[in-house]
Amino acid sequence: MFDRDRWQEIYSTLKSNKLRTFMTAFGVFWGIFMLIVMMGSGNGLSNAIFDGFQDFATNSAFIWTRTTSMPYKGLPRGRRWLFDNDDMKALKDNIPEIDLLAPRVQPWSGDGGNNVVRGIKTASYTIYGDYPDFFRIDPVDMIAGREINDIDIAENRKVAVIGNRVRDEMFKPGEDPIGEYLRIKGVYFQVVGVFEPKNKNMNFGGEKDQTIILPFTSLQIAYNLGDQVHYFAVTAKKGHSVAKLEESCKQLIAERNKIHPDDKQAFGGFNLDTEFRKMSGLFTGIRILIWIVGTGTLLAGVIGVSNIMLIVIKERTKEIGIQRSIGATPWRIINQIISESVVLTAVSGMFGMAIGVFLLELINRQIQNSSSEAEMFKNPGVDFNVGVTALIILIIAGIFAGFIPAYKAVKVKPVEALRAD
Repeated sequence: MFDRDRWQEIYSTLKSNKLRTFMTAFGVFWGIFMLIVMMGSGNGLSNAIFDGFQDFATNSAFIWTRTTSMPYKGLPRGRRWLFDNDDMKALKDNIPEIDLLAPRVQPWSGDGGNNVVRGIKTASYTIYGDYPDFFRIDPVDMIAGREINDIDIAENRKVAVIGNRVRDEMFKPGEDPIGEYLRIKGVYFQVVGVFEPKNKNMNFGGEKDQTIILPFTSLQIAYNLGDQVHYFAVTAKKGHSVAKLEESCKQLIAERNKIHPDDKQAFGGFNLDTEFRKMSGLFTGIRILIWIVGTGTLLAGVIGVSNIMLIVIKERTKEIGIQRSIGATPWRIINQIISESVVLTAVSGMFGMAIGVFLLELINRQIQNSSSEAEMFKNPGVDFNVGVTALIILIIAGIFAGFIPAYKAVKVKPVEALRAD
């Protein structure tokens, strides 16, 4: 393995025709380079997408109402309707598979007229009325103060938890917002907490850091919304299907509100568990495709190595005949040729791998240093095990690339080889 003469012979053989060696090596280099870059890019896209599910309860479903599309029990189609407080109580009392149930009221989004005033400052923000359980489904980082709690709900307290952007825009730099008041649609609410969203990709009706969260009951009472519920989030207990839970919730509410059992248009919503599984399946398919394309490109380079080695063997027929005539065994010849093939594929392949990893790291640093957040591409790179696997593939490919030419070489009789031109 560490025979100096053998390595000198390999080096001399590859050096004898530099252009041919370079072009052959480039095929292998390009194959492994493309494999690494495609896998790293796929991981970067995957990381960005699945980061959108980070910290969010993936066993959750969100359900809201839409216009009915079918008449039922004397009621016409095209009816507009809403959930109410009694619907939420019925769900909690009749569906034991529910773990968390978080109704929400959202009377104003942040894309309309100004709805928040403090002193001479006015702004438009998304206003939510929530129960504390919503913070369990969509967690946030409290950077000051506290969250909405059960006492706020029970006592209908006029308190507010604001996003970090609201703080930055409505308060002076360094000013403590805790204990201060905001006038929201004419009603004063005391700020008791400032939060920063853990997950900025999963939004409902507005950017999370530009939202104000009020106690659910306080918002209903302060703005005469009665018992309206605009939509709700629900999570399934461990071991239960979120899809089945979502369907059970819709069936119960449809029965209570005289909605036709087959009227699928009357409900809107999505199931996060289903979406998560779809995305997982999609990226599994992408990874398989990347391996197929990358391995195919690498295989093309290896086949090029094998073809070039056949040409080399033909040029060295007399040399091989001399080696055989002075006692070189067939295994010695095969070993020599396979070693040349392995060295060519391994060196060019590892060089391609190194350049690919370097390029991905360069892109990653550029993303991290960029002032804007890359929401669709994050932490591109390849796993160490993938690099080891690719290296093993290269070595095996190099062996196979040299085996056929080597086998053909030892089949030539020494006398015939010495007669070759």
